[in-house]
Amino acid sequence: MTDPNKQFGSSPTHDFEVQNHGSIFLLIPLTSSARVWIDDHIGKDNGHQPMWPTVLVEHRFIADIVAGIQDDGLAVV
Repeated sequence: MTDPNKQFGSSPTHDFEVQNHGSIFLLIPLTSSARVWIDDHIGKDNGHQPMWPTVLVEHRFIADIVAGIQDDGLAVV
């Protein structure tokens, strides 16, 4: 029997990956939609961003940023 929810030949698409590195989180855009979201909502000149387009985020801000991403219909893993 075939599972209608299973996607053959591909894995689920996520727009962002979040990595926890203690006091700093990395917000990594995985799609062009994610890159546009970062450009529109965070921006390259918002603080020290040496890994752009990966965004360095302080732990106290990550929950609100992820909520905003999800509110805009993008997926985070």
